[in-house]
Amino acid sequence: MSSTADYRVSHLDALEAESVFVFREVAAEFERPCLLFSGGKDSIVMLHLAAKAFAPGPIPFPVMHVDTGHNFDEVLDYRDRCVAELSLQLIVASVQEAIDRGLVVEPPTGMRNPIQTPVLLDAVEKHRFDSLFGGARRDEEKARAKERVFSFRDEFGQWDPKNQRPELWSLYNSRVHPGESIRVFPLSNWTELDIWHYIAQESVGLPSIYFAHEREVVERDTMLYAVNDLLPARPGEQPFVEKVRYRTVGDATCTAAVRSDADTIDQVIAEVAATRITERGATRGDDKVSEAAMEDRKKEGYF
Repeated sequence: MSSTADYRVSHLDALEAESVFVFREVAAEFERPCLLFSGGKDSIVMLHLAAKAFAPGPIPFPVMHVDTGHNFDEVLDYRDRCVAELSLQLIVASVQEAIDRGLVVEPPTGMRNPIQTPVLLDAVEKHRFDSLFGGARRDEEKARAKERVFSFRDEFGQWDPKNQRPELWSLYNSRVHPGESIRVFPLSNWTELDIWHYIAQESVGLPSIYFAHEREVVERDTMLYAVNDLLPARPGEQPFVEKVRYRTVGDATCTAAVRSDADTIDQVIAEVAATRITERGATRGDDKVSEAAMEDRKKEGYF
């Protein structure tokens, strides 16, 4: 006689089932969803889950990359391979093009992350998207911990943390008026360690930048930044070669690497399990502008 224990699912299987449910709920409730896809590990896992949610059919919505123009080559190459393999429609919302036509002005620092928001909102309006899938997780940063799975945005794309809808018993309110939208976060309840365990379980491919490799870097504000055309060494800085990997990827001018010898998934899992600093806290210079940097950007419409 079988017991109920035989029907228990693993922690990862439960997270996967929740995310798949969210994808199907959005496809059923919204007219024009879109998935934000940068080629980073979280968006790669999100895309993998979307493919599972609608298999054997194709993913029924386009993917969009808000492209700062300051990308790591390995990540862009991976993005393009994924799009080709899955026959996806890729929309590129270009920050450089927005600068050229005067929508935004490049900051004196050259860091383009702060000017992504108007570019994103312009693309949402142009394509009339009423829901956007994002790969944010609650464990990443305290402002993201306040997000619901369905995060309501007003007609200006803005987020009010005090005006979020309850999600009791995983019931999601998808009602929006014209011009309003919902940001949807299928990975909200995942942790960085969950992501890596799932990548191992599902044999999900990643850009090589996530594994230890030698790279020329400079140490700046206690973080290691890759030296390249976008981020040259400053006067007085001495570049050196270090074995590093990236825990998160984004704008190459403000995304740092960490010292690491982890060049396999199992080694990365062991490293992540031992750390006590989130990947954004350890590697994202744009989040260190102020204590509320991320929350301020989200209120303006950032994803």
